[in-house]
Amino acid sequence: MTFRNVIVCRMVPGEESERVVADTFGYYDRTTRPQDLGVIGRTLLSFHDLYIHVIERVADPAVTGQTRGLPAFQQIAEKIAPYVTPYPRYWKNPSDSVAKPFYHWEPAEPPDGETTAPNRTIIVARIKPGAEPDVARIFAESDAGELPKRLGVTGRWLYSIDDVYLHVLEQTDASFAAVRENHDTPAFSKIQEDLSPYISAYDPESWKGPEDAVAKEFYRWQAED
Repeated sequence: MTFRNVIVCRMVPGEESERVVADTFGYYDRTTRPQDLGVIGRTLLSFHDLYIHVIERVADPAVTGQTRGLPAFQQIAEKIAPYVTPYPRYWKNPSDSVAKPFYHWEPAEPPDGETTAPNRTIIVARIKPGAEPDVARIFAESDAGELPKRLGVTGRWLYSIDDVYLHVLEQTDASFAAVRENHDTPAFSKIQEDLSPYISAYDPESWKGPEDAVAKEFYRWQAED
């Protein structure tokens, strides 16, 4: 099973920031071997003023001791420092930028006939302090029913850091139409209603619908060996 870390920072909004950060990681991902430190994948995303860095590893770094993804960790930090800064108010060291996982669900059996890698979406919102147990309970109740299967959900991971809520959703290729078709169903509406005391839009002024909560991917790397 792949182990995932999610890092959340602030990032200067704009294409220049994304380009510099992507080029920096691209260079070191090509010229060093992150997989020698157990890193097998990396995805960078942006959302308003947020920088989201998803790191995939072969094992939990707390167990292996391989806590840094590239030998040139310090050089990378220096190069992206003008664009990427800590998010949490309590930040003291890099580990404080790692979001806390508080819920995980995967179906007992994968969908029939699904052999390709699932599509991944990262939904971003704000979470009420201390609401993680309530949010986890709401999703656990829903995931015990038929809705995940109807939506083609193959995995769900929830994270929080300070007041930021991250919903990592993996779905089958055919699921996007199913999502649109099920947005107005009672089961989907009930989840939204149940979550409303705890989860709110990251930027209420720009939010018009669910698509406005989806982070934008601007860099991806996957180990070939």
